[in-house]
Amino acid sequence: MQSVAQSWLVLQITDSPFRLGLISTFMFGPMLIFSIPAGAVADRLPKRRVVVTSALIQGAMGLTLTALVASGSIRYWHVATIAVVWGLVNALDTPARQAFLVDLVGREDVGNAIALNSVAFNGARIVGPAVAGVLIGAFGLSSAFLLNAFAGLVGALALAAVGTSGTRVPRGDASFGQQILEGLRYAGGTPRVRRLLGVLFVVTITIFNFSVYIPLLTRDVLAAGPGTFGLLMAAIGIGAMTGAFALGAASRAEPTFPLLAAAAGVSCAGLCVLSAVSRVWLAALVLLIVGLASIVAVAGVNTALQMMAPDALRGRVMSIYTLIFGGVFPFGAFLAGATAETWGVRAALAGAGGFGLAVLALILAAGVRRATAVNDRSG
Repeated sequence: MQSVAQSWLVLQITDSPFRLGLISTFMFGPMLIFSIPAGAVADRLPKRRVVVTSALIQGAMGLTLTALVASGSIRYWHVATIAVVWGLVNALDTPARQAFLVDLVGREDVGNAIALNSVAFNGARIVGPAVAGVLIGAFGLSSAFLLNAFAGLVGALALAAVGTSGTRVPRGDASFGQQILEGLRYAGGTPRVRRLLGVLFVVTITIFNFSVYIPLLTRDVLAAGPGTFGLLMAAIGIGAMTGAFALGAASRAEPTFPLLAAAAGVSCAGLCVLSAVSRVWLAALVLLIVGLASIVAVAGVNTALQMMAPDALRGRVMSIYTLIFGGVFPFGAFLAGATAETWGVRAALAGAGGFGLAVLALILAAGVRRATAVNDRSG
């Protein structure tokens, strides 16, 4: 709901694809700076306290937007400022929230837990856009922001009721900076982790710019309004839920790299196809497939990293996941908005899909070269 209402609000205020992309940059930019330190924080503090506080702050920001929109005093800089604050809260919240899953269910069930977490998240993608479209059409934008603020309060209360506070890592003699470096050394020195993070990079920078692509596709290509916008966002959510259920039900084993790379490739190819569509039903079908493949890639990377990471480093490993998942997004959103402003949304979609396929090819080629070198040495 926040995504639908905020994107539509920015287009109403500015009528600028570039400024729409810039809002996403403001929202996810703080992750570039604060995600890695936030991972060390997540390993030091009770994780439940972090996520409850985050939910309350986001609820308060929803109330602020409600008041500004309802009073007619909303300006672009208001939306931009709230986007920055939202990004700061997310940077602190996400590593703790991801690492909290293992504390709740144990390592043996973490794959299923991540899949269910993706189902819940993408279930909101189905319900939220549909409800937001109806509310915006019937009662205006402020109603969507108000209900979202209420959802933040409900989330905080639910998290507060959880019996587990989240394990903390003994600090020992290591300083805060040394703990950060320890996590970076582990990720950089483990080839499997590097390849997984490469797949995550591709999907994040190319696929998850839906808040830029979909409003422009809806308005400029399909010549439709908020209802169609909500429908297309819901199609992404349905596909993502389907992919998450399939991933969770498939096996408790760690997802394989070829599966995750293939899912990322299907997602990028879907963007190329989407750049050529002109009908709502076809756009919805393509987005459903993109949503399915992209969530298999992202949730699969999450599962694999959580299964591989030592307990003492999990918050810091997931902070690198957060950095790429959220921190790389501003560059993709900025490029998508700038490309759409200059050459149109079709060119932005085709360019992103082609770039993603090219990077995936490089990652696979590097893996083949490394495997060949290892075989040569062992031989």
